[in-house]
Amino acid sequence: MSKGLVCIFGADGALGRQIVEKLAGDGWRIRAAVRRPHTAGELLVPGRVGQIQIVQANVRYRLSVSKAVTGCDAVINLAGILREKGRQTFNGVHNIGARNVAEAACNADIDNMVHISALGANAASGSKYLRSKADGEQAVRDTVPKADILRPALMFGPQDGFITGLARLAMLSPVMPVPGGGHTKMQPVYVTDIAEAVRRIVAEGSSGQIRELGGPQVLSLRQITEFVLEATDRKRLLVPIPWFVMNMMGMVGSALGHIPLVKPWITSDQVKLLREDMVVPDDAPGLKALGIIPETLAAIMSEALIPYRKYGQFHEMIVEDV
Repeated sequence: MSKGLVCIFGADGALGRQIVEKLAGDGWRIRAAVRRPHTAGELLVPGRVGQIQIVQANVRYRLSVSKAVTGCDAVINLAGILREKGRQTFNGVHNIGARNVAEAACNADIDNMVHISALGANAASGSKYLRSKADGEQAVRDTVPKADILRPALMFGPQDGFITGLARLAMLSPVMPVPGGGHTKMQPVYVTDIAEAVRRIVAEGSSGQIRELGGPQVLSLRQITEFVLEATDRKRLLVPIPWFVMNMMGMVGSALGHIPLVKPWITSDQVKLLREDMVVPDDAPGLKALGIIPETLAAIMSEALIPYRKYGQFHEMIVEDV
């Protein structure tokens, strides 16, 4: 029996795919609102025939957002970017986009809403990314007071961009750069745990809470890099990169990012992000308040990083272990 219709903006990302699978398994009908429907066909796989519908929508355009939420019982906004490109700006996606989704939900009398923000969101942050996330949160709270806002820490999983990005770098480079000596603290959280949190909130109905969600371990950037090297069985020299050098690299990356088809290694705003500790406060309820026991980085990524080992995924050592 269907639990209703839920609209998911940004459903084609790593987190979105997990949420679609979980909600489809629970019996929800799903309207996956994405910018490029022709590349999102895999979203149909977890559902029964007709259970999942893929529609075109861009959170920056109010009309497409309003059409997407028509007839829905719940709304989930996952839309977000890690770097600006053309008209896809932090303010446009995280702030204006969040406002458009919230207003569309409000106009459709939908108060069961989950909005994904980011740990560290702060209107006074030195990071443009985090400031835009804070502005988006405020827009959602002002418009749909019952919406739950989730602030996940750095998310990891087999298809993430950070942990697997470090593994790819270890494949190509004899040294591993460690920004600022690697002292920045992070609390990596498994993307499937965040998807499960969304699933439970939508099932019960949002209640206007702000939830800061992290994994069970606080790790330094250096510890995360060392874990990746150990998991991929690679020995690399860890080279501390002073922040002033990182700032220059970020400036170059930001400039290159304006060139079509160029994906810079790092931007100025990402350097600012790397300088801030991203740790859930001790008194935050976190995932356990939702009945979720978070997975550790090693429990998930040790196996996920096997393809990046120097002797490959199908080496006899791996086959024997299996």
